[in-house]
Amino acid sequence: MFLRKTALGAVAAVLGLSAPALALPHDWGMGFQPAVTPVMQEIETFHHELLIIITAICIFVLVLLLWIMVRYNQRANPVPSKVHHNTLLEVAWTIIPVFILVVIAIPSFKLLYFEADIPKPDVTFEAIGHQWYWTYAFKNDGNFQFDSYMLTAEQDAAKGEPRLLGVDNPIEVPINKVVEVDTTGADVIHSWAVPQFGVKMDAVPGRINKTWFKATKLGTYYGQCSELCGANHAFMPIEVKVVSEEEYEAWLAKMKKQFASNSTPDLVNVAAK
Repeated sequence: MFLRKTALGAVAAVLGLSAPALALPHDWGMGFQPAVTPVMQEIETFHHELLIIITAICIFVLVLLLWIMVRYNQRANPVPSKVHHNTLLEVAWTIIPVFILVVIAIPSFKLLYFEADIPKPDVTFEAIGHQWYWTYAFKNDGNFQFDSYMLTAEQDAAKGEPRLLGVDNPIEVPINKVVEVDTTGADVIHSWAVPQFGVKMDAVPGRINKTWFKATKLGTYYGQCSELCGANHAFMPIEVKVVSEEEYEAWLAKMKKQFASNSTPDLVNVAAK
């Protein structure tokens, strides 16, 4: 990203904008979790640049307020000015904010388009939100489905999973492949979100929403339902393992055998219920 290759990268580092080393939420953590997809990298870049613009505006306004307080207080300026209009100043404070908003809007629209324009997928799966767990359906790669529930505290400790984020049946996806996620809700509105992927898509009953990611680093990544969906909203996590092509094929074979009896529902039918 060009931010890291220019002086803006140095400014971002000074402001403490670099991502934490840990790939999980942790105490006193600041900034984003490390990005592992092109979308999340673009989101980070846009955030850093926008924060620099906002910081510059805040500093300018603070300096202006301090200057006014010192220069135009009653002691320093006992006779107040009676000037009512300044055409140049009024034009400037109208044009300059418009220019700043245009500078922000152009990369913002580009980023929104990049997120919404799904490339031809290599892998497609359906994420169906329930109160309170996820069902994943693979129709193109084996025609099977399985449920994914949060592990208990004892299971987390036994498997070395982070508390409230580990699941009994995580998803595995191949590295450097475009993955399309089709979401819907079986009861109420849920939201399938994985921060390091730059993905957050609502799962709405009666409709299908699509999003995508392309993970470029091997590892295990966690997310949670990001829509308030009831009493156990905080207990329907998401766990995605990014693996090699060979490991993915082996996982598919294992899941087909394990869940062979589970006929995959058509996503449109599920959404229509």
